[in-house]
Amino acid sequence: MTPEGGDPGWPEADVIIGNPPFLGGKLLITNLGEEYVTNLFRAYEDRVPREADLVCYWFVKAGEHLGGGASKRVGLVATNSIRGGANRRALERATGGRPIFDAWSDEPWVIDGAAVRVSLVCFSQADDEFTPERRLDGERVDEIYTDLTARRGEAGVDLTKARRLARNAGVAFMGDTKGGPFDVPGDLAREWLQEPTNPNGRPNSDVLAPWMNGMAVTRRPAGKWIVDFGWTMVKEEAALYEAPFQHAQEHVYPMRKGNRDEVHRVHWWRHLRPRQNLRAALDGLSRYIVTPRVAKHRLFDWLDVRVLPDSQLIVIARDDDTTFGILHSRFHEAWSLRKGTSLEDRPRYTPTTTFETFPFPDGLSPDLAATDYITDPRAQAIVSARPATRRTPRPLALPARVGGVDRGTRPRLSPAPSPPRREGPDRTKEANLDLPVQRPAAVARQRPHPTRHRRSCRLRLARGHHRRSGRPRTVDEKPPIAGAGIQRIEP
Repeated sequence: MTPEGGDPGWPEADVIIGNPPFLGGKLLITNLGEEYVTNLFRAYEDRVPREADLVCYWFVKAGEHLGGGASKRVGLVATNSIRGGANRRALERATGGRPIFDAWSDEPWVIDGAAVRVSLVCFSQADDEFTPERRLDGERVDEIYTDLTARRGEAGVDLTKARRLARNAGVAFMGDTKGGPFDVPGDLAREWLQEPTNPNGRPNSDVLAPWMNGMAVTRRPAGKWIVDFGWTMVKEEAALYEAPFQHAQEHVYPMRKGNRDEVHRVHWWRHLRPRQNLRAALDGLSRYIVTPRVAKHRLFDWLDVRVLPDSQLIVIARDDDTTFGILHSRFHEAWSLRKGTSLEDRPRYTPTTTFETFPFPDGLSPDLAATDYITDPRAQAIVSARPATRRTPRPLALPARVGGVDRGTRPRLSPAPSPPRREGPDRTKEANLDLPVQRPAAVARQRPHPTRHRRSCRLRLARGHHRRSGRPRTVDEKPPIAGAGIQRIEP
């Protein structure tokens, strides 16, 4: 940018080579200031998507320089997120009519202690006689696409041209964005649920719900709940739910009162983005499918409809096993890896570019009710394979329904205690969870994790069990090693 906030001109040059600064699109205002970023958006309006990373402005500027004949070739470094989302759209504009002749799609980059994953992209004028070959990751190819995949002869498809399908619309959503510490421990939420009714005669269950984020799906649930006043409740109404409102006033208000967005600043007791469309889509379901937005492995799980999903979860508003099975297929996994973006080396799943573009089998698409294909042999095959292929839905130790549905789709809940901890000297150290996970029989039969298996064997031997059969040893039997007593071995 020029000091006046304009688009600077670049001198003529044979080649443009550089390592532009890495700064994510969501961090522009924080690091560069609101005034600078406003001028940047204005100068590159309709040229660079506003959600794009800072490095994309160099790519677009270099591509325009190439298009004007002021340069012949370009070679720039970017984070590997240049391959998807708004960044890829910027790369597509930069390389329009200017082929990528050499690229490294995903390489480690360590400098000054910072470790990131980068892509190196080289493109040129279409008639450049010095770049006849195309190479991707050091291998010769016939064509390189803007998602930095390639065609080799007849092998290779340009999935960047895949478009969103109308029949997939309105099914996948990002979860609720709370925009502040609305989440509370499960024990505190249960205390609030047990309190007498509020001055408005209503229970706290109106504004409390179990809450799960991506970590709760990929690891173990933390048993948290969340305060949720919806998106229409005014401050005076919210204040009548005394304990939850006091929590929001003490923990949320201090951080929201300085928000640049007037709506979010004034209505600080409401979630930042409550996803009304998501909640409407879940109405009438008993469960729904979730997948973490960012995860090393692409997995899907079931959640009870009473659980409010965080923005780090992508929600698929379906409750049938057929859709669940299709999403867990190798075809969809491969599609999601190609169409999604990434955070460092972890793939990111998106409702638009990943789910809405996926070609579901004809007759099994998400715009149809599950009852429409209940007799379809393909659907029946998926359902019959269910015990061996799907994860068992997480059983919920949630308060029971006590009648009525409050505030749209939220069922009223009555308090329930936490699952009791196991007592005794050999009790394992387990968290007291609201959402315990039970291992299905099919999984229980699988070979255990080797480290856990060895630890379990050592403990059984320490307690006097047979090494082979695992049955308790009688008082007359000796240890398997003559002259050696078996002592408890701590892990």
